[in-house]
Amino acid sequence: MMPFRVEAYRDIAPRGTLELLLRLADRLRGRRFVHVNTSRFGGGSAEILSRVVPMLQDLGIDTAWEVIVGNPDFYTAVSRIERGVEGIEAMASEATLRAWGDAMAANAASLPLEADLVMTHDVAPLALVRHRPRRGHWVWRCHSDVSRAYRRTWALLRRDLERYDAAVFSLPKFAQRLPVPALIVHPSIDPLSEKNRELSRNEVAGTLTRLGVPRDKPIVIQISPFTHAKDPVGTVRAYRLAKKYVDCRLVLAGGGANYQPEGQTVMSEIVEAAAGDSEVHVLTLPPDAAVEINALQRAATVVVHRPPHEDFGLSVAEAMWKGKPVVGSLAGGIPAQVIHEVTGFAVTSIEGAAFRIRQLLEDPELAVRLGGAGREYVRRSFLITRNLGDYLAVLASVTA
Repeated sequence: MMPFRVEAYRDIAPRGTLELLLRLADRLRGRRFVHVNTSRFGGGSAEILSRVVPMLQDLGIDTAWEVIVGNPDFYTAVSRIERGVEGIEAMASEATLRAWGDAMAANAASLPLEADLVMTHDVAPLALVRHRPRRGHWVWRCHSDVSRAYRRTWALLRRDLERYDAAVFSLPKFAQRLPVPALIVHPSIDPLSEKNRELSRNEVAGTLTRLGVPRDKPIVIQISPFTHAKDPVGTVRAYRLAKKYVDCRLVLAGGGANYQPEGQTVMSEIVEAAAGDSEVHVLTLPPDAAVEINALQRAATVVVHRPPHEDFGLSVAEAMWKGKPVVGSLAGGIPAQVIHEVTGFAVTSIEGAAFRIRQLLEDPELAVRLGGAGREYVRRSFLITRNLGDYLAVLASVTA
């Protein structure tokens, strides 16, 4: 892990943030904090832990990050349990649960889990708590929405959750009722990561040229996987309605189009909805396209993110950090980020999205005002420094 320094955020975070972090850390020196998840790479918990753990260490907190491993049966079991938690399909078989439990027993025997606080992230390592040492406290950090979990799935997981000292959710509406305290910690973005760092005009222009996107007119952008859940086809329809009144381009950028049957189907539907419009640009991005995403968001006039269902949806905060007005839906954590008519617009239909896109394109001053308010809101509410303070507060309160 890279030695990320907290001091680098002094001129970015709200005034007084670093002083508060230093005071909290000073009170907590000598306590050990261990995080456990399934991978050091990719999105979700890995993305935030890759930054938070080195920053906790920089503050003088004895912090470690452990990763569980397993055989193919274990990963199949986790996938099925996760789908049950998301309310997608019924609970897995007894054999599946046994594979999950056996893998947790093996990992518990090999991982150094002696700590003042162990925080397990998401479903995969949840059952490690069955083997928790006598000393120390345990907290489960849930990064997804479990409110729609199948009842039988949740009943089985609840047996393990009752062994924890607390559970941490991203939003109150994402949680289930539990016999242990439920804490709320919003996810965050790192303003110094490749996806969010400042880019020069030449970097932005060069990236768009390489991607084949002209900058001769306002750009409407949606960045998300090519799945029905993100409704890129609806965004094409909203763009075409708005374009009847104001000239613009549409960029749809994301992954999953080449290697998933659903992605190929969605691409065909996008082509059909675009009806030969040469100003609709569909870009398939690789998993490591952080700079490309950064440049596209900075080049946008309007960013659209209106899925019918969503977890927290941090891509909204990423766009707002670049000073861009967002037209979003009311799903998941989007309303916690898009304050209607203050940091962007919340819509419930394709026609509503088209109206707001047109409004922002026709009124540049409004777009700048909403974008500026959005950036400041992200600075105060969704930066990694706030997340760091929340984790220090969890360490302090749970181990008190």
